[in-house]
Amino acid sequence: MVRELQAMAALFERDPGSLVFLELGEELRRMGRLESGVRVALTGLEWHPSLAEAHDLYARILVDIGDLDRAREVWMRVLERHPRHVGALKGLGFLSFWDGDVDTALDRLETALGVDPTDYTVVQALMTVRAAVEASEPASEEVAVDSVFGGFEGADEGMLLVSDRGRVLGGRLRGRDAEDVSEEAAAYLSGAAQEAERTSRMLGLGAWRWMVAEAADGNVHVSSPDPETLLLVVRDRSVPAGRLAVVAERAGHAARSWLETSRP
Repeated sequence: MVRELQAMAALFERDPGSLVFLELGEELRRMGRLESGVRVALTGLEWHPSLAEAHDLYARILVDIGDLDRAREVWMRVLERHPRHVGALKGLGFLSFWDGDVDTALDRLETALGVDPTDYTVVQALMTVRAAVEASEPASEEVAVDSVFGGFEGADEGMLLVSDRGRVLGGRLRGRDAEDVSEEAAAYLSGAAQEAERTSRMLGLGAWRWMVAEAADGNVHVSSPDPETLLLVVRDRSVPAGRLAVVAERAGHAARSWLETSRP
């Protein structure tokens, strides 16, 4: 990596207008060479004042330095021009969480995930924030969660009810090695639903009703029991998509009944 860094630095010195400054500045930040990173980022901004990625790089270095107020200002300026910039949304989400404003942190991060559902760093950030929220809530709320899908086959491994914010409300999802992947799946599910809604609206198809995916080892059905929740049902390939839709419909009725009795 030292040779690569030297090569990038040499190119940047020969051509300060080169976009290599983005990679160079990021590597300097990772190495903890923050003063050098600032100089590279500011030089890049002189050449590319309207480049959102340059401002994002500068803001991330400012966070590492500890200048959170200035980082917030930089990211806010990015969002003014690019309301769906993942880096700015993620950064502001982090700062909101740092300030104790969990609701704003969730809003920022969920919007970021809707823009790019494949960004695992956003998923990790959402899981961290949600874990903090759950840790601060009364433990008694967890008692009702297990009763959402009582009596349903696979409720403990292939059925998941989540809020539109991506919080797990009931059921459980397990991965190939039987590990619990409920929280991670909930975060991705929220972003996928936002994409479905956005695509349906763009095409003038009306409100989306469900999504079905067929994979090598199983089938997936996603629906929305009510405007504030999402339901994910997963079964192996022995359960055809039509049968899966029936299971999902029954689970949706159970979820709505549980929501009616559990909400104030």
